[in-house]
Amino acid sequence: MNPPVKRAKVLVVDDDSVVLKAVTQILQREGHPVVAIDDAVEGLTAAKDPSIDVVVLDIKMPNLSGMDLLRGIKAERPDVEVIMMTAFATVETAVEAVKAGAYDYLTKPFENIDEVSMTVAKAAERKALKDRARALEEALTARSQFEDLIGQSTQMRSVFKLVETVSHSTATVLIQGESGTGKELVARAIHYRSSRKDKPFVAVNCSALTETLLESELFGHVKGSFTGATGNKKGLFEAADGGTIFLDEIGDVPPATQVRLLRVLQEGEVKRVGANESIKVDVRVIAATHVDLSRAKEQGKFREDLFYRLNVITIDLPPLRDRPEDVPLLAHHFLKLYAAKADKKVTGISPRAMEALTCNRWTGNVRELENVIERAVVLTGNDIIDVEDLPPGFQAAPQADSTVEVFSLAHLPYAQAKRLAMRAFERRYLSALLEKNNQNVSSAARAAGVDRSNFRRLLKQYEVAGRSMKPRTPKEDEGEAMEAAS
Repeated sequence: MNPPVKRAKVLVVDDDSVVLKAVTQILQREGHPVVAIDDAVEGLTAAKDPSIDVVVLDIKMPNLSGMDLLRGIKAERPDVEVIMMTAFATVETAVEAVKAGAYDYLTKPFENIDEVSMTVAKAAERKALKDRARALEEALTARSQFEDLIGQSTQMRSVFKLVETVSHSTATVLIQGESGTGKELVARAIHYRSSRKDKPFVAVNCSALTETLLESELFGHVKGSFTGATGNKKGLFEAADGGTIFLDEIGDVPPATQVRLLRVLQEGEVKRVGANESIKVDVRVIAATHVDLSRAKEQGKFREDLFYRLNVITIDLPPLRDRPEDVPLLAHHFLKLYAAKADKKVTGISPRAMEALTCNRWTGNVRELENVIERAVVLTGNDIIDVEDLPPGFQAAPQADSTVEVFSLAHLPYAQAKRLAMRAFERRYLSALLEKNNQNVSSAARAAGVDRSNFRRLLKQYEVAGRSMKPRTPKEDEGEAMEAAS
């Protein structure tokens, strides 16, 4: 079974007892816990309760006006969403309320009681998004000691612990993981937490250079040692003396260069290409690869002695698909980063979009997620990223074939996969039911065997409501009342 959906706790403040009772009943019918108060001063005290998510209040009240109450609430609880009610709505009133921090306002008498519940639902969702963003921000702050490594999963906590332990040694470290998992970030975290942090950190991609250029880059060369060597050059091992050198994609190093690397690790000295003398260096080596070096060793593609020299301490980085609980944290980090770069006020990610991000297999790992969020920030015209802002593959409806759908969730833990699969099924079921009943909510509710108010609640919960909900008519209200009485 899915966990119960938490309903927003709502404080309603109005000196008109009829309106107070009506709004309370509307919200309670939608499942919201409601605190109803008929005095503005008492309302200000009640709003300090940290469990209050949304406040609905009247503008015209004795002792303390609604606008003063709004300012008082925002001063005490800036995170609370406030909805104003007024029988004298004007543009000036609305502008003043919004400037003072109100989320929205309602005009009395209500033309459609659904407007009340829908406005509160939207305000509650906004509050929930802000709460989630704050929680993620706190989690991001907590991991600052590990530089740009981000994660709260069991796998990443193990990585953090290992980084903490090996940073204080001088042992060679081999980092293994798929492309895009953050191997260089781990290497940097180790270096900047070590006693070598004030010395150079030098990174080189071993797969990006030819054999001759790679040897020249790593070990340096003397004038005339090969065509184009017009002078002596210091290599990266010399440049990293006293610090750390990070050899990325060590599995792609040619056999001849592997021999020279072995000498550096064994003797602590390098010989420039074309030189006769060796130069002593004090360098910690951290290597990384996306290939299985143990298998490459068995296949004769990687030297066995070099493998054992590198494989003193191994850190295995899990692919992102194996730690889906880290996706929201990473997504929020990249959202904040690229919103600042683009100078856009994009503050959150909708539940539907986050669900789509969490379900994705992320073959490109963290790097792919970063690119997706950057794209969404650039393209969105709203302050919240939604599914429509994600690449086309994320917007496609789940396949009707249950085998395909289950396979797409097979990388997730059982409980999470079950929850997401159930949400996908329920959303498709509700959409299909509405379509079959010509978008008529009452007919769809009867077909589902669910009373209308609970059916409407399901539509909101699974975000089908925006397309399918129609204003209630007196005839529908009468029909629902008769149905409830029978």
